[in-house]
Amino acid sequence: MDNMEYKGTTTIGLVCDKGVVLATERRATMGHFIASKDAKKVYQIDDLIAMTTAGSVGDAQRLVKWMQVESRLYKMRREEPMTVKGIVSLLANILSGNRYFPYYVQLLVGGFDKNGPSIYSLDAIGGIIEEKKAVSTGSGSPMAYGVLEDRYAEKMPIDEGVELAIRALHTAMKRDSASGDGIEVIKITEDGYIRVEDAQVQRLREAFT
Repeated sequence: MDNMEYKGTTTIGLVCDKGVVLATERRATMGHFIASKDAKKVYQIDDLIAMTTAGSVGDAQRLVKWMQVESRLYKMRREEPMTVKGIVSLLANILSGNRYFPYYVQLLVGGFDKNGPSIYSLDAIGGIIEEKKAVSTGSGSPMAYGVLEDRYAEKMPIDEGVELAIRALHTAMKRDSASGDGIEVIKITEDGYIRVEDAQVQRLREAFT
């Protein structure tokens, strides 16, 4: 399993009016071989924070567990949750500390905290970019960006963000052979962390066909 990679992954993050949307497709590949059609690529880190992963499955899962533990410990000690930026800063320090043997990952971290909604992207050696609008990673990102740049609007309602993320992934999956086999969408607001039901995702995909 550790040799499986998400290098063909398409992930999407959108900053919306009162929250964020994080979405991925579900195909995992080893070279040209489709290793899994139900790979998990978006993980809940804290109550209102999630992370999407691309790269080595083993590296990604190790970092997810590390961040989940650190966020729980912080909450126990401080009696308040870590901010999105706090988790990103800690994660960046971990990544940059392994410069000579880097984790083979590309990550998006997003959520809602006392500062509002935010999304950050991180590279394998800890580089951080705060994404103010829409972001996509992976081999399908050029196709996804074509949709995102055409249809994204600042302060768009989060349900419209869900539809846009699905549309962008649907488009990428039609052209990128390494992306496919379903879509997972998470929306996060101050009211909660919600996984969009598969039936709703499928209805929206059929509307875009």
